[in-house]
Parts: sequence; structure tokens; C-alpha cells
Amino acid sequence: MNIFADFLKRISSAVQALGLESKSGEPLPFARIGVEPPRDPVHGDIATNAAMVLAKHAGMNPRELASRIVDALKADPDIAAADIAGPGFINLRLSHVFWARFLAGALAEGAAFGRSRIGEGCKVNVEYVSANPTGPIHVGHCRGAVVGDALANLLAFAGYDVTKEYYINDAGAQIDVLGQSVLLRYREALGEEIGEIPSGLYPGDYLVPVGQALAAEHGDALFAMTPAEALKIAKDKAIDAMMDRIRDDLALLNVHHEVFYSERSLHSANGAKIQTAINELTFKGHVYRGKLPPPKGKPSEDWEDREQLLFKSTAVGDDVDRPLVKSDGSYTYFAADVAYFVDKFNRGFDEMIYVLGADHGGYVKRLEALARAVSGDKVRLTALLCNLVKLFRNGEPVRMSKRAGDFVTLREVVEEVGRDPVRFMMLYRKNGEPLDFDFAKVTEQSKDNPVFYVQYACARAHSVIRQAAEQMGIRTLPANADFNLLSDEGELALIAKLAEYPRMIEAAALAQEPHRVAFYLYELASLLHAQWNRGGDNPELRFLKVNDPQSTYARLGLVQAVLNVLTSGLGLVGAAAPQEMR
Repeated sequence: MNIFADFLKRISSAVQALGLESKSGEPLPFARIGVEPPRDPVHGDIATNAAMVLAKHAGMNPRELASRIVDALKADPDIAAADIAGPGFINLRLSHVFWARFLAGALAEGAAFGRSRIGEGCKVNVEYVSANPTGPIHVGHCRGAVVGDALANLLAFAGYDVTKEYYINDAGAQIDVLGQSVLLRYREALGEEIGEIPSGLYPGDYLVPVGQALAAEHGDALFAMTPAEALKIAKDKAIDAMMDRIRDDLALLNVHHEVFYSERSLHSANGAKIQTAINELTFKGHVYRGKLPPPKGKPSEDWEDREQLLFKSTAVGDDVDRPLVKSDGSYTYFAADVAYFVDKFNRGFDEMIYVLGADHGGYVKRLEALARAVSGDKVRLTALLCNLVKLFRNGEPVRMSKRAGDFVTLREVVEEVGRDPVRFMMLYRKNGEPLDFDFAKVTEQSKDNPVFYVQYACARAHSVIRQAAEQMGIRTLPANADFNLLSDEGELALIAKLAEYPRMIEAAALAQEPHRVAFYLYELASLLHAQWNRGGDNPELRFLKVNDPQSTYARLGLVQAVLNVLTSGLGLVGAAAPQEMR
């Protein structure tokens, strides 16, 4: 029930009925007509730029055209007033009857209110977190986890067919280092004094239980094996243990992936999948043998002057062509990315979204080039970069974790402040902006703490509904509740804000900006709190009026609709909508 899409159709029909003609002979740009909430609610309920975008093409003064459009719109019974602002913008104020009908419809839709079909079943793969399985998830991964998960929820709500995916980087040099680190802890578990962890290995205590498990399972048998055999067993054990821990840590944050895709699977059978993907690119003319110029900013001794197999990525938008095979004959990391993207493409996804850390900014162009080469522009690839999160406690920087090594784990953050504050606050800035996370501020009970303020609005709404049952025996809203009785400015402001929810959902999904949901929820909660406070000052405005059941029914319907949207939006964020706040 997107009223802005509805009135866009009404306004477009009214304008077309005017019989305007283009002076250039080209069709009038009706597609550029926009309908949105005014920046200042004082100006009305809906604003449109119709006259502004059509006037020049029709050879008319914008205000003159706006006047004709306003006259045409006055015939619409749902429009109570239409005014011209500035050079030709049109502000509309909708009738009480319309808002009453809208509220009844929103209540009838219940939890489905705001759900959209704008995605039209488009298959989208959202890959996020994808941390190396070399240790616990740390706070640096936390923001990407929340942004990716909330975006996937939002897209699904907007009608997309979404798959949540985690790419396990379980191949390469860092996994060899992980295996060697675990073998050291294995020796420690068997009683050997290992001393200080050598530089280059992972020092965190989180590997101690893995070494102990390896010792319990194999005893000292690994000493009799070749180093390669022992390393393989250690790597397999470590990856399984780390991924179990990563899943558990993400579950604390209410993040659950549907697909865990192993990089090692691409390298199995001598890298058959990677070679097949390279062959496909070669067939399409995107692979050649050649030399690369020396990297900028690096001394010449760090650069190997040799002919190698290259992806011609500069032909599809990249800055430099990319190597596919190393000098030792093994595949580059990017070659595995090629095979992984081809696998996604073959799984039928129409769009791939990568949620990456800000340090991966230089990787975006090669991914976009890869998408063009593989799909021929049939698949859209989007990379969302999540900026840094800085941790504070009462304004002071938080020290690193002693147990994990040189970082603070996600588990530590969630266990200290709770899942909901973490999820909500990670979305309370646009993903590309830096974010300061203060442990004290996200747990304080004040308007300055957005997650508390939104959840407190839920608790207040539940309180109103409970009191209606206890004090007035109202347990079900009557079917004949008269929402025309809602005429106070605060009540109408709440209804108008509810009407923005479907539009916000669609706009946020199209822009791939889940932070808009968090912003909207705070604005809606603020209006509910404001109306609650007005009722405290003026008994006539209270949600419950014992001596006026008809007004109470109407206001209960409004409170229920607000609660429905708060619950829906918090669900997309991944946070709870509590019935009480303690």
C-alpha cells in the first residue's frame, strides 16, 4: 500500500488529461515526475515536481502549469488542498477520510504492511562477512555482518529472491600459517614447553583448545608423519573448529547464512573448477599471455618481469590486467575469485552483492570487470564498503582483547552490550561512513540512544494495548472502529509517517541502503513518544479514554499500526520488539 506510488499514478493521469504537447516533438518526460513527502510536514502530505519537469518541454511557465495541474487535482475527493510553492512545486494535503481508509487498510495488512514486490523475484546473492577462518570474528567484521544481513532481509521483504552466503577463505598461505600455529599448540598440549609464539604465527589463546583436541584425537601420532601430512590434518581440524566458532559467534548476532562456500573446493582436483572458469574467459577473448608493467609505488626488485597468463580486465573497466597463474604454476587468489563468480553466475543469480571492508576498496574494479567479462553485462555486481568501527567506553578508546591477541572479538562486544544495540547501532550510520561505538552510550536509557528509544516505543505501545484490556476489557479491536475520529495533529502525523514505510522500504531496497530502516524507525518512535507526552499534558489526547470507547478504539488502532511497523522494521534490522523494558 504505497500511497506515493498511488498518487504518482493519479497525478500522471491528471497531467496527461491536460493534453500537453511537447514543443520539441519528443515525448514529454512523464517518467521524471516524482512524488514524495515534503521536507517540512507543515507544507502538506505529498509533494510533486510535475510542473517543474514538464513546463520547459511544454513551453510553459512552471507556475502556470502548476496552476492547471492543481485545478485538475481538485476533482480528486482524497485531496483536501493543493498549493503551489516556490517556482512551481505542488504540495497536496490529503483528506481525513483518506487517512482513515489508509489506516484501516494498513491494519488489515498486519505484518505484511510495507512488503513489496518491486524485486519481482530477482535472484540476488548477498555475500558478507567471509572472514578468514584463522581466528574468531572480530569487531572489524561486525559491521559488514550486520549491513549484509539487514540488506538481505530488506531485499527479501521487497520481493527479491535472496541467498545469504559466506565465502570461506580456507586456502592459501594464511591457512598454512594457521595449521603451523595449531601444530605448535598440539605440541604444547602434549606437554612440550613452547615458549613465546614465534613471529608470523597466530598468537591468540583461541587456538589452545584446537591443539588440545588434536592431541586427544591423535595422541603423538602426528610426530611420526611427514610434515605435509601432519600439516594437512592440523589445517582441516583448525578450519572446522574456527568455522564452528564463527557460526556460533555470528548466531549471537542473529546472523545466519544459508550457504557456506569453500574456497578449497575450487582448488580440489588440481583446480579443475578454476581452470574451467579460465577456459571460459579465454574462449570469450578475455585471457592472454603477456607482461605487466611494474606496480606503481613499489621498488623494481619486488616486481617479476615475466610473461604470464593474464585476465584482460582493462578491456572491461579495470585499471590494470590481472595475473591468473603464479610463477610456481599455482593459481592466484584472483583466479579463485574468477571461478567463484562463474559458479555464482551458473547458479542463476541476477545480481551479486559483496559486502566488504573499507580496505578492499581497490578490489572493487576488478570484481566489476569480472562480472562484465563473465556475464556480458547480464548480471549486476555491487560492492558495498563498510568503513571502520572505533570502540569507546565513556569516550575513551577500548583496549584490545588479551585473549584474542590484537583485536576485540565480536563475541566480547555482543556479550557486554547485547545483540540489539550492536545490530541497530551498526546501521545507524551509512555503511561508507566511519562509526564510533561507545559501550556506555548504546546501553543508556535515553532519547540519545536510538535503539533504546525505538524499543521503548514498542514497549509503550504494548503497554497501551495491555491497559486497554485491563481497564476497559478491550481485547480485540472492533471491526467498526471509526478512524475518522483521529483528527489531532499528532495523530495525523503518526498516520502520515506510517504511510512513508512502504515507500521507504522500496527506496532503501533499490538504493541498497539498510540504514534507512533504522533512521525511519527512530523518526516513527519519536512521533509516538511525542504523542504519549502530549497525552500526559492533556488528558483529552490520551490513547485510552475510559468514558469514550469510540475514540479509544480509533487510537488503539493507530497504536497497533505503529507497533506493527516498529516490529516489522526491527525485524529487518535483526533486533527484537520487546513488550516490556526493564
